[in-house]
Amino acid sequence: MDAMDGAAPVTTAARWPGRATGLALACHPGPVVAVTALACALAAGVGLSPGRLALVGAAVLAGQLSVGWCNDAYDAGRDARAGRRGKPVADGVVSVRAVWGAAAVAGVLCVPLSLACGLLAGTVHLVAVAAAWLYNLRLKATVLSWLPYALGFAALPSLVALAAPGAPWPRWWTVAAGALLGVAAHLGDTLPDIEADRAAGIRGLPHRLGATGTRLLLPVPLLGATAVLVLGPPGPVGAGALAVLGLAGAAALVGPVLGRWWRKAALAGAVAVAAADLALLLVSGAALT
Repeated sequence: MDAMDGAAPVTTAARWPGRATGLALACHPGPVVAVTALACALAAGVGLSPGRLALVGAAVLAGQLSVGWCNDAYDAGRDARAGRRGKPVADGVVSVRAVWGAAAVAGVLCVPLSLACGLLAGTVHLVAVAAAWLYNLRLKATVLSWLPYALGFAALPSLVALAAPGAPWPRWWTVAAGALLGVAAHLGDTLPDIEADRAAGIRGLPHRLGATGTRLLLPVPLLGATAVLVLGPPGPVGAGALAVLGLAGAAALVGPVLGRWWRKAALAGAVAVAAADLALLLVSGAALT
């Protein structure tokens, strides 16, 4: 048994493979897979070699695993007190000590994997991972809760560009769009749980704005990211890019409205806009650098 964030210990009587499954689920597999896939798609879009692409993917995967496990381990006590189901540590499927250990191992592996992508590329990525850990341990409950998300998403195109031969600097609009999408991801991910989080004492930016304020704010960074990607690159704006901007605007506005009936609608809208933005980046290809 392990003490968790000041809560009563949770007994972990589960055996393998139950513990292995619990450990896998505790890493937040959805975001881990999504962010790693996004990094790999960007790397493929700029034409990185297969080996280089695999290295970028491995670095991002290790970083995301460390962040996800850190989050579940640190929040285990709060989750247990709130009676949240589906949380492997709080449910006693896997011990908090095991999850902290997995987070540490993934974090240590992330360092050489990131630096192998290049000194600048690795440093950018490690700063983003450190910011995500800081979010878990401190910033989640402050008005700066959005900052690690902005840094993390801005770091993805930066990592990919700097990992390319010659380590070219990323284009400003890719970094700006990434940061805006990060803010939107934070708002959309937090929106369904704002009231429960506030009851648990969490006072991040969305919690201070409240559900209505967050719902109204969410379309702003989503539309901003798409507008930057459409209007930022030099040259005329194509009809296809304008169509994507229109579709992104519709998804950004409709998602929060539907959130009154479907709690994940705002997040689904944010994902749809992010997918459209990714398509714009991939179509532009080498414009990332």
